Amino acid sequence: MNRRLATTLLHGALLVGAALTAFPLLWMVSASLMPTGEASTFPPPLLPSAPTVEHYLALFARADMGRYLLNSALVATAVTLVSLFINSLAGYAFAKLRFRGRERLFKALLAALVIPAQVAMLPLFLEMRALGLVNSYAGVIVPAAASIFGIFLIRQFALSIPDSLLEAARIDGATEFEIYWRVALPLLRPVLVTLALFTFMGSWNDFMWPLIVLTDDDLYTLPVALATLTRERVQDNEFMMAGAVVTTLPVLVVFLALQRQYVRGIMLGGVKG
Repeated sequence: MNRRLATTLLHGALLVGAALTAFPLLWMVSASLMPTGEASTFPPPLLPSAPTVEHYLALFARADMGRYLLNSALVATAVTLVSLFINSLAGYAFAKLRFRGRERLFKALLAALVIPAQVAMLPLFLEMRALGLVNSYAGVIVPAAASIFGIFLIRQFALSIPDSLLEAARIDGATEFEIYWRVALPLLRPVLVTLALFTFMGSWNDFMWPLIVLTDDDLYTLPVALATLTRERVQDNEFMMAGAVVTTLPVLVVFLALQRQYVRGIMLGGVKG
C-alpha cells in the first residue's frame, strides 16, 4: 500500500511538473492566435476570444519571416553536418588511435570546458575578420564545426568498439579512414543521432554569435530577426508570440521526434570507458 501511494505521489508530482513546463508554451501559442491587444489585458486570457491567424500572415507577408526561417534551416543543417564529421573524426581518433600526447591533449580539451564561451567571442571575431568571413554564413558555421562536448561524447562511445574489429579491417588492407568510415561510423550511429540533435538545437537557437558576425539583414537567422522585430513592434505582443511560435516549433518537433534516440545516445555515451 505504501509503495502504491509513493508511486501515485511520484506520478502526480511529475504530472504537475510537466504541466508547469508546458503551460508557457501552450499560452504562447494561444496568445499568438488572439486579436491585437487582447494578450495585454489584465488578467490575460488563457484562450483567444476570436482565434485569428493574422499575425502569422503578417510575419510571412510583411516581416519576411520565410527568408529568416530558410536562413536558420540552412545554417543549422550545415553546422550539424560539418560538426558530425569533424567531431566523429576527432572522437574516434582520441578513442582508438595511438599517438604521442593523446591523453594530455584530451585532458587539455576537457579543461577548456570551464572557459565561458563569451570570453572567446572577441578573439574568435578577430580571427573571422582576418579570414574575411565576417557577414557570411561561413563565419557562423566554421566556429561551430567542432566542439569539446561533441568530441568527448563521440570518444566515450567509440571506446566500446572492439579493437579486434578494427585490427581485422587493417589486416584486410583497409586504410585508417576506410576503417573509420566503413567500420566505426555505422557503430557510432546512436551517439551521432544524439549529437546531431544537440547540435541542431544549439545552432537553431543561437542568438549571440550570429548577431555579432552577421551585419546584413538578409542573412539574419530567426532568433536575431525576432529580436529585431521586438524593437519595431514592442507593444504588439500577439505578433511577437507568433514569431516565437515560428522560431520554437520546428526545433521542438525535431526534438520530440528524436527524443528516444537522443536519450539513448546520452546514456550509452555516458557509461562507456
